[in-house]
Amino acid sequence: MTRKAPRRTAERILVTSLELFNRFGEPNVSTTMISAELNISPGNLYYHYPSKDELINTLFGLYEGALVELLAASDDVRDVEDAWFFLHSLFELIWQYRFLYRDLNHLLSRNRRLETHFPALLMRKKGALRVVLDNLRAEAAPSDDALAGTAGERGHDAVAANMVVLLTYWLSYEYVLSPRSAMEPENAQDALLRGAYHVLGLLAPYLGDEPRAHLLALIEAYQSPATP
Repeated sequence: MTRKAPRRTAERILVTSLELFNRFGEPNVSTTMISAELNISPGNLYYHYPSKDELINTLFGLYEGALVELLAASDDVRDVEDAWFFLHSLFELIWQYRFLYRDLNHLLSRNRRLETHFPALLMRKKGALRVVLDNLRAEAAPSDDALAGTAGERGHDAVAANMVVLLTYWLSYEYVLSPRSAMEPENAQDALLRGAYHVLGLLAPYLGDEPRAHLLALIEAYQSPATP
């Protein structure tokens, strides 16, 4: 049996920082706390990441790359089941880097990279969700296309923007409802399902009869009993 090579210190620092930021919130985690968790000296940590912002920016870069790659998959969404999977994947990625969303306003106020890059990511999300809406319209039968006409041309942009707002602030909503447990790993699945349920629900009024019935069946099948 081949032994796994030990993680390099720089990688271990990133993994531990992400875990601590996610669990306690970035403002509540110091570099001293991170080095103590890793049982390394603060000097060793600073050798790899000279500041806490370096850690945040590196983690954000990993998130940004993964998100851009995922958003490109919007081109492949052809029906409501694809849309469900796509949105759930978005929520899973957001959960993986949830500290960015939990502490978003704080981070934007003090980190120049996030201040300049995060708005562009939101616009990318909105563009990808517009593609999803357009694809669903293209796949609908002409007689059953509630996404066409006024709803399609003027409504798509508003629906996509509303979906982005829910994606961006859903975990904050969960946190307000249950600040002591919402961000714990054991609650991830329910939180993600609830978020996907509400985001997909925004599509229902704009779908034709058959895809709407399919969407509602998916929501019913996956909805957590504790949906707030």
